[in-house]
Amino acid sequence: AQGAVRGGGGGGGGGSAPAAPKSGGAGAVAAAVAAAVNKPSGDAKELAKEGIKSGSAGIRLHYDDPKAMAKAKKHQVVQRTEGQRKVAWFSHLPQYEREASLSSQLAQRADNDIHPEVLKLGLKFADWLIVGGNRRTVAMLEAFAQVVRDYMPAKDHDTGADLTRHLDARFKPMISYLVACRPLSVGMGNAIRWLKAKIAHIPPTQNIQEAKDGLCAHMEGYIYEHIDLADRIISGHGASKLRDDDVVLVYARSSAVESVLLRAQADGTRFRVIVVDSRPKLEGKQLLKRLHAVGVDCTYIMINALSYVMKEVTKVFLGASGMLSNGHVISRVGTATVAMMAHTSKVPVLVCCETYKFSEKVLLDSICTNELGDPDELQSRELSEWRDVADMKLLNLVYDLTPIDFVTLVITELGNLPPTSVPVVIREYRKEVTL
Repeated sequence: AQGAVRGGGGGGGGGSAPAAPKSGGAGAVAAAVAAAVNKPSGDAKELAKEGIKSGSAGIRLHYDDPKAMAKAKKHQVVQRTEGQRKVAWFSHLPQYEREASLSSQLAQRADNDIHPEVLKLGLKFADWLIVGGNRRTVAMLEAFAQVVRDYMPAKDHDTGADLTRHLDARFKPMISYLVACRPLSVGMGNAIRWLKAKIAHIPPTQNIQEAKDGLCAHMEGYIYEHIDLADRIISGHGASKLRDDDVVLVYARSSAVESVLLRAQADGTRFRVIVVDSRPKLEGKQLLKRLHAVGVDCTYIMINALSYVMKEVTKVFLGASGMLSNGHVISRVGTATVAMMAHTSKVPVLVCCETYKFSEKVLLDSICTNELGDPDELQSRELSEWRDVADMKLLNLVYDLTPIDFVTLVITELGNLPPTSVPVVIREYRKEVTL
C-alpha cells in the first residue's frame, strides 16, 4: 500500500569523440560513496543548497505554484487549450485538449522565429510520434544542431561572442515551444542546460563558422557519449547479471533494458522474458516483437496479472526516465507497482539508467510533478461518451515515482551502483555532466 500511494499510479562531450571518465571509473564512485557515508550531514545540506540554486532543467516548473505557472504561461510561444475536466488532485498539472494544428498559431505571429526543424519536432512530440527519453533527447539535439548550422549572422557579427549572445536568445522561444507541445523529460532538461553552458563558453574571439562547427561537434559527441556509448556499456553490465535459466521480468519498453536483453542473447545466455504491459500505450508489444525476432523465449501479460507470474521471476529489469538525488526513480506509470510487487516477493529490481538522466531534484510523490496524457486515450466502447456523463473524469498519468526502498541496483555506464549513490555521482561528475 505504501508503494502504491507514493508511486501515484514510469557529462557532456567535449568534442565528437567521447571524453574519458575520471580515473578509477565506477571504483572511484564507489570510493566516493564510502567517503560520503562517513561525512557529517553538513555536506548533504550543502549539496542540497547547490541543487536548489542550480536546479535541474528537466523538472523546473513547480506546478503547484500558481504564480510560477502564470508566469510560464505568459511567456509561452503557443497558447494551448486547457482541459476542462481534471481530477481534483492533479488539477494543478497542465492538461491540454487536442489541437487541430499547433503550427497555425505560429503562422499568425509576426515575429515567428521557430526553426522549421524544431517546429516539426514539436508537432511530433505533441502527437507522441517520438517517445522515450533517449529518442526525444537525440531528436531535440539533432534539431538544435540544424538550427546552429542554418544560423546566418548579421553583418559585422563574426565572432564567438556574437554567436553566444544571439544563439541564447534564439533558443529561448524554441525551448518554450517544445515545452508547450509536451513537457521536457529529465534528460532533455539536463541536455539543454549542458548546451546553454557550451554556448556560454564559446571563445569570444573565435571565428563564428569555427564556433558553429565546434558546437555541432559537441552535440554529436554528447549523443554518442551519453546515450549511444552509455547504452552499449549498460548492456554489458546488465547482461553480466543474467544467468542460464533466469526468468527476467520487464515492464513496457526501455531502450536500455532492450539493449541488455539483446546483448545477453547474443552472448549465448539462455533465459526467458516476461513482458508486462499496460494501457493505453502498450509499448511492451514493440519490445516483444524485437525479442521474438532474435529468438528469445517470451511471455506477454498485462499488469493486472503481475502477481500470478511473480513467483516464477528471478530478476526484474526496469528502465527510467530519471533518477532523483534521493534515489527515487521516475519512470512510466506502472513501474512503481511492478517494483513494489517484486520487493514484496523478494525479487531483485535492477534499474537501467544513463547518468545524463540523474537529477538533483528531490520528489516524495508523483502528484506535485507529473505529466497528464490525453484522457481520450483511455476510451473504450463503454466510455466513448464519457464527456457527456456529469462528473466523470479520466486520469491518464504518464509517470510515477518508485521509492528507493524498492530498488536493488542501478546499472549505469559508470558501473553498478546502489541508488544511494546518485547524489555522489552528481557531485563527483558534475563537470562532465553539465559542461
